[in-house]
Amino acid sequence: MTEAQSRPAKKNSSASLFVDIVVCVLIPTLILKKLSGDDALGPNLALVAALSLPLAMGLFGFIKDRKISFVPAIGFISILLTGGIGLLKLPKEYIAYKEALIPSFFAIATILSNYTKYPLIRTFLYNDAFMDTDKVAHRLTELDRHDEFNQMMVKATWMLASSFVLSAVLNYALAKWIVVAETGTDAFNDQLGTMNLYSYPVIVLPCMVITIFALFYVMKHIRRITGLPMEEVMRQ
Repeated sequence: MTEAQSRPAKKNSSASLFVDIVVCVLIPTLILKKLSGDDALGPNLALVAALSLPLAMGLFGFIKDRKISFVPAIGFISILLTGGIGLLKLPKEYIAYKEALIPSFFAIATILSNYTKYPLIRTFLYNDAFMDTDKVAHRLTELDRHDEFNQMMVKATWMLASSFVLSAVLNYALAKWIVVAETGTDAFNDQLGTMNLYSYPVIVLPCMVITIFALFYVMKHIRRITGLPMEEVMRQ
């Protein structure tokens, strides 16, 4: 593939990330912080409007791909829980519990999936979207090194699970620190918007570093175990 041929994919990826940040973070944050007063939409309508954007984006992805993916499904549930807590005026502490619950579920599910036929590490880090897993599997069979490969994947699983544990701790701490107003108020919405805005630099970036480290760990050991150069393993 030439450099010119690779540019559209890179541009599409960058554009998609930009749209995700604008639709799921920036616009909902502005709605929660600027339109929650009684002179605007009010707390309830502002909360519904802010959450409807990422919700609509998730539904659009489902309609476009014609399938329910694991991660978007959890995100969909998370949005519904946030809306339910706010609209039903449940105790504000529930937000912190909810924020810690989702990544904790991912951590537990990732570890337990190691004992099934469908380890989640293969969904998150080792999949056909960016690796030629068939070529790797064929090479492992040739060299009879499947056991060594599986042991490496178990270690990578624990690395990935640790990123979810870190996310759970940071999510809970951030929610407890920021969201102190009672639910159903414009102050609660304002604080929810602040938490939404801070979550990316405070939570996403550290967890992304761990995930990238785990990915490089997998790539390094695939090269060591199979002898295949990464140019042959990675999708172009």
